[in-house]
Amino acid sequence: MKRISKILLIFILFIIGINYAYAEEKNLVNIYIFYSNTCPHCHEELTYLDKFEEKYDNVRVYKYEVGNSQNAILLDNVSVLFDTQVSGVPFTVIGDKYFKGFSYESYYERFVAAIEYYSSNQYKDRTGEYIGGIELPKYDENKNNNGKDIDEYIDEKTNRKIKIFGKTISLKNMALPVISVLIGLVDGFNPCAMWVLLFLISMLIGINDKKRMWIIGMTFLLTSGFVYLLFMLAWLNAATLLLAVKLVRLVIGLIAISGAIINIRSYIRHLRDSGCDVIDDKKRSKIFDKIKKFTSEKNLLLAILGAMALAISVNIVELACSAGLPVMFIEILSMNDLNTIEKSIYIGLYMLFFLIDDFIVFFIAVRTMELTGFSTKYGKISKLVGGILLFLIGILLIFKPEWLMFNF
Repeated sequence: MKRISKILLIFILFIIGINYAYAEEKNLVNIYIFYSNTCPHCHEELTYLDKFEEKYDNVRVYKYEVGNSQNAILLDNVSVLFDTQVSGVPFTVIGDKYFKGFSYESYYERFVAAIEYYSSNQYKDRTGEYIGGIELPKYDENKNNNGKDIDEYIDEKTNRKIKIFGKTISLKNMALPVISVLIGLVDGFNPCAMWVLLFLISMLIGINDKKRMWIIGMTFLLTSGFVYLLFMLAWLNAATLLLAVKLVRLVIGLIAISGAIINIRSYIRHLRDSGCDVIDDKKRSKIFDKIKKFTSEKNLLLAILGAMALAISVNIVELACSAGLPVMFIEILSMNDLNTIEKSIYIGLYMLFFLIDDFIVFFIAVRTMELTGFSTKYGKISKLVGGILLFLIGILLIFKPEWLMFNF
């Protein structure tokens, strides 16, 4: 009997030892949250982080209120560690993965997945190393993790991927290209620029010289695109800083809604046949005179300079007519965690579809030497579609900014 008792005791101790060893194998997961006392999303997140600390023995939560100037500076320095821009709080680091913003629907499952991943995979706690005085997880740089990386693991756990033609694609990776194409295409049908292009084409057809048409027309289109690109890049630099202030984000959202109302009202009222409400008849007449002058210029260089000057002046007017769309597009890029190359790619995609309708109209006109079948009704429709887009983006910017980061 005693022998059986000893065997049973040894077996129990063995089981306890296995469980203890298993518990010891769990990596320490440090969570760092930068928050504000006036931020409701921060308080909601803090509630769940406290529960995580109770539920998981290996989770430690470190809180930094950015109303304290030292913590605000610390937040800036931590963002540099991850090579990202902070557009507000809460800003959370779990293990070696950061998250911007919070809502239960968008983040809870992702937080749980991140904790699970780092509990069983080693990582280098860069944030803890920088702050100092914090217990760090064990890390062996010569030991590689097996299996998926953190992003793949989170996407798999939260079902944020779909399969297209047998290929798995992230919904977030799909969202930004679709947004770039959609807004760029709608913005391209700007009535204030389209009527100028149509009149320019009609004048070029009159000279009956395809080579000259190509040179002058392409000069006008490429210069237009370049001026628009400069505006977007300039706003991109400002947007990252502006969005860090919640009040500014609110104001921009209200401006977007106001622009949406103006666009939709303009579509309903049909204020002008051209669809452009910015340029009056007097200014329009002056533009016509300029086009007639440089298209009839015998010196090709002077004609090219005239086309460039026209493109610059028209695009300044065009920005006044539809600045809301490119501004909102840049806001969306700024709110997402993108590096310079990624931002450049999306802006390039936007510009491609912004110009594609103009290129199609011009190409058909040069090939057929006719300007038939073109109408300003497309510009008017773009006002309606653009107004709807501005309204939706404005509402999201105010009430659900995390959705513009595609954290559904």
